[in-house]
Formats: sequence, structure tokens, C-alpha cells
Amino acid sequence: MIINVENLTKTFESYERGNSFKEAFKSLFVRKTKVVEALKGISFSIKKGELVGFLGPNGAGKSTTLKVLTGILFPTDGKVDIMGYTPWKDRKKYVAHIGAVFGQKSQLLWDIPPLDAFNLNKAIYSIPDSEFNKKLNYMVEMLSLQDLVKKPTRLLSLGERMKCEFIMAMLHNPEIVFLDEPTIGLDVIAKDKIREFIIEMNKQGVTFILTTHDLEDVERLAERVIVINHGEMVFDNSIDALKGHLGTKKMVSITTHGPLPLLDMPGVLVKNKLSEYNVELELDVSVMDLNKFIDYINRNSTLSDMSLQELPIEEVIKDLYT
Repeated sequence: MIINVENLTKTFESYERGNSFKEAFKSLFVRKTKVVEALKGISFSIKKGELVGFLGPNGAGKSTTLKVLTGILFPTDGKVDIMGYTPWKDRKKYVAHIGAVFGQKSQLLWDIPPLDAFNLNKAIYSIPDSEFNKKLNYMVEMLSLQDLVKKPTRLLSLGERMKCEFIMAMLHNPEIVFLDEPTIGLDVIAKDKIREFIIEMNKQGVTFILTTHDLEDVERLAERVIVINHGEMVFDNSIDALKGHLGTKKMVSITTHGPLPLLDMPGVLVKNKLSEYNVELELDVSVMDLNKFIDYINRNSTLSDMSLQELPIEEVIKDLYT
């Protein structure tokens, strides 16, 4: 295992104050302490070369976990071993082996071209000239940035800047890369290009931990998903197991020639009645057999069209969050 996390705990202390002037004045002398448990003893391991989605609602503890794993935060308790390093103790040696891309924070310098920033990273990480040029040319060509890396960063579009952020993170050949909302705000074409880049780097053995609210990123990229909520792990399994979390439920859309029959029955949940002849519903086939359901519709009306698909991943994630 390249990453081992055991019983990771992180608590923060904050202070409460009232809304009235009297309570605010009193808090100058006596402050009421409030302990916030951001992480409540989470444990997981990640193999070299895995691409793991790390999900959770806002305030679940995702960012806290990533900050501990990157060595920015000290945990309250627990053990973290990444490539033989303890991130917050061995930070100087450790950071040479990791990379990070944060969708809302930039490593680029606004007024100089990305190419100059790449050379700055070359000096920081002491990357040999031949290795640097080979890696840079390969990634620039893969991301179609040939002329753009010579323009000042402020003249680049968001998608172009994000591509350059990935080059900054990957130049020193990190073994692990942490991704926090890497495609936020990007158009469809830019997202596809970045996803292709991540997949290609992963094929070359780079381990990725992806934190995102864009569930299409998770479906397209992740082989395994870890979900945390209120500082606790609620799911850790493959993407297929995640989709199967709600069991045998299917999304069904039906259209009939005549008015729809009554659909208030076990295993059937109407999600959207579009008209008297068209409805979208959730069907639990372990409760209501699909053939029996179709037979019921045909006996009481005439089926003209029907589509059947797995529940959207959004529904599964929503269920885990709640």
C-alpha cells in the first residue's frame, strides 16, 4: 500500500459568543469553548496506481483529510504512512514525491507566462534539464498548449490555466497527486481534455486522490470511491458497488396510448408525471417484477414507449449523504 491511514482524528476548538451586546461584552472575559470534531477516526488504504474518488458533502471533513495527507495540518490523533513518510513530520522530503491541483487555488504567477513558472518549479525541485524538457514537451503536446505557455497567465482562459496547473503539478514526476475540484467551472471540451490527461498519467502509475462535487468526474475517472460524512466513513468500495448501493432500483420512463393507470403500488415511486400519458418513475424490481409491471400497464392501458436505466449516481450519493 502506498497510503495507509489508521484512526485519523482531528478536532478544532472554536469560541461561541452571543448576539446581544451584553453577551458579546461578557465573551471578552469569559469565552465559551466549542469543540468541533472534523474527523472521527477514519481508516483506509490506497494501493499504488489507484485512482480514488474522495467524496462527501460540504463540511464532511474532505478538505481536512487532504490537508493532513499533504502535511499541511497536524492531526489530533491517528497514524498516516505515505510512501514511508509521516506527512507533517517529514514534510520537506515528502513534498518532493507528491503533487496537488486545486481548482480554486493557483500555482501559476499572474503576470508571467506559465513557461517561466514551469522553469521556477524546475529550480525548486532540482529537475535535470533533459528530464524537464522531455516531460514538459510531452505534456504540452498532450494538452495542446504549444503556443499558449508563452503568453502571460492573465491572458489565458480558465480551461487553459487549469491545463497549465496540471503541468505544474506533474513536472517533478510525483508518485501521488491530490486533486481538489480540478474541473470546476470548465466547459465540456476542457473537462474532457483534462480527464484524458488524468487517465493517461494514471496508466503510467501515478496514484490520484480526487475530491469533487462533479459526479461525472467520478464516473469517468474513479475506480474506487470513499465517501465520508460528519467526519466518518460511510462507504469505501468500487464505483460499481456504489452504483449498486441502492440495490435493484431502476429509473423507468413510460409512455402510453391511453391515460396512465393508477401507479400507487409497492415498489413503484413516481418521480415526475409529465402528462396524462407520460411518467418517469423509480421501480424496485425486487418488490415489483418488471414483467409484471409491464403486464399491469398493458392490461390497464397500452404501452407505446419505455426506457429503463440504472439510477443516476447523484441519487446514490444523495442517499449516502443523508
